[in-house]
Formats: sequence, C-alpha cells, structure tokens
Amino acid sequence: MSKPAAKARAPASRSASTDARQPAPLRQRRKEARPQELLAAALELFVDKGFAATRSEEVAARAGVSKGTLYLYYPSKQELFKAVVRENLAVHIAEGLQIVAQHQGSMADLLRFVMSEWWRRVGQGGAAGICKIMVAEARNFPELAQFYVDEVIEPSHQLIGSVLERGIASGEFRPVPLDETVQVMIGPVLQQMLFQSSFGACQMHRPLPEPAAVLQMQMDLMLEGLLQRPPPR
Repeated sequence: MSKPAAKARAPASRSASTDARQPAPLRQRRKEARPQELLAAALELFVDKGFAATRSEEVAARAGVSKGTLYLYYPSKQELFKAVVRENLAVHIAEGLQIVAQHQGSMADLLRFVMSEWWRRVGQGGAAGICKIMVAEARNFPELAQFYVDEVIEPSHQLIGSVLERGIASGEFRPVPLDETVQVMIGPVLQQMLFQSSFGACQMHRPLPEPAAVLQMQMDLMLEGLLQRPPPR
C-alpha cells in the first residue's frame, strides 16, 4: 500500500516543481514594464513638444494605456516629468559620483572619462533634449526648475568639482577657482546638447564638426590649462 501511495504523490511533486520554474504570466510582465514604457513615451513627447504643450493623455496613448493607468504611476504631469529626469539624467550623475569616489590614479584621465561618458550616455540620445526643455520653460515652471537644480545641476557640479579638487590637492592640476572652472567644463557639453536637440534636427547646408570631435578638442585645451607645469628654468 505504501509504494503505490508514494508513486501517486510523485507526479504532484514534479508538477509543483515545474510550475515554480514557469515564467511570470504575460500580463504580470507587461505591468512590470509599464513604468519604463510610460517614461519612454513621456521623454519623446516632452522633447518633441515641450513640457507645457504635452498632454498627459498623449503620453498614455503613446504608451498604449489609459490616462487613468498613467495616473496610477504618476499622479500629475509634473511628477511624470520628474521621473523622466531621474531616469535619464540623475541616475547617470549618481553613478558618476560613485566612479569618482572609487577612482585611484590620474585625475586628468578620470576627468576625460567622466566627460566622454556623459556625452555617450546622455548627449547622444533623446535625454539631451531635457536640457532644451529646461532652458526654454524653466521661467514658467519655477518648481520644476528648482527640482532640476537640485537633481541635475548641483550634483553634476559636485561631480566635476570633486575631480578638479582632488587633482589640485594631489598637485596634478594647478590651483584654479572651482566654481568658475566647472562652468567652463560643462558649458561646451551643454552647448552641443542644445544644438543637437534643436538645430541638429534641421537640414543644415553647412557641414558641422562632429560633436565628439568638438568635445575632444575641448578636453585637450582644458587639460592643457589645468595640468601643473614645472616652473621655467
């Protein structure tokens, strides 16, 4: 009697094991992916139309959901925009701060890496258009402007400033005023991002230099001015 009973239980045990290995239902996977889909749709529309002109129902329609579903994740258009900024800009700055904190070695190499990575991750993609939005609409949305300062501008200045400060402390860089030098470092990158998300979409008769080549030249000139040189004999 005991052996047949054991045989009867075995298939149930294998079935339970098989069920545990099955992937999540399609509906559950779709629900987990929905915030990313909403943020991607919002980024496209914000960059194309601007913050003020974009309507929440447009974002929902592009993501293939109802407006009510959008509000379940992001209760207002302002909260949606903040999530877009965090997902496409703030997260990269936070990763950069970790890289800087862990780096051992040349600060010149680190500075070049940080600037090139920012262009690769942000400047070449749709996220570059967020800067254009803020320049155009910050005055009309001061609460969003302050959020952008807190989440993007201040941390990015801290990121570049920390590299410069360590380079000065080690003697690799000559003493320079940090705030002003950070502005000089960031300025050309912002200019390229703004240009790409505005004039870059137009048919220009005059061929323009590749942004990566422009930024490479900027770094060469900046490091030439930053590096500590031995005094002339």
